[in-house]
Amino acid sequence: MALRRAHASGIEIVLVTGRRHTFALPIAEQLGFDLWLISSNGAVTRSLAGKTFHRDLMPAETCRRLCGAMQEFRGHTVLTFDKEIKGAIVLERLDELSSNIRRWLEKNMEYIEFVVPIERALLSDPVQAMFCGTMARMSEALRALEGAGVDGSVTILRTEYPERDLSMIDVLNTGCSKGHALERWAAHRGYRREEVMAIGDNHNDIEMLEFAGHPVIMGNACEELLGRGWTVTRGNDACGIAAAVDLALGAETFIVG
Repeated sequence: MALRRAHASGIEIVLVTGRRHTFALPIAEQLGFDLWLISSNGAVTRSLAGKTFHRDLMPAETCRRLCGAMQEFRGHTVLTFDKEIKGAIVLERLDELSSNIRRWLEKNMEYIEFVVPIERALLSDPVQAMFCGTMARMSEALRALEGAGVDGSVTILRTEYPERDLSMIDVLNTGCSKGHALERWAAHRGYRREEVMAIGDNHNDIEMLEFAGHPVIMGNACEELLGRGWTVTRGNDACGIAAAVDLALGAETFIVG
């Protein structure tokens, strides 16, 4: 595997994902070496062994105001918390979530708690609020967020899969993103941005790719990324990450996927 070869050559690998840390672990564990994960779109940086470097949580009061302003989308609202027990994922109901998201939630029912109204769950600061549904419905949610009165206190990130008619809007603490978390980690490890290579494929990767000195996008990336002049590797169905990593091995760069 290309990532194992890179690790063996002394290149540091960090997995950066929109998934919660626990949900990303099965993939990380397959690599066969210790590493750090930046999860929840930059909100949590934690090692495979469970050591926490940084958390960037949303103040509960900010999330409370957000939920109040997004009343129309309560059936699409999911809150996540940094804990590994029931209540790590909170929502009011399942009926308005798209079938793809509903299947994902049903596979993780051990972590899910139903709370009505959802604000009652805000006994501690959440990692994020997420709105998910069809592309059309989430376009409406984005417009509603623009008028929600939370400008300057949150970061709004999108992940979209048009072929599945699935859109997820992640709302995190202000200044929180994959890019901010990667920059923080690189500074901690003493890497210059010129030594950082990032690989991404969706809207929520933009800040990370903008920070990296060597941004690489997957061949199946969304149009917004493809139009920025960044290096394009093969698609995710054609070993695109392996191709990008093999290229980096010659440049001795630090890789983020």
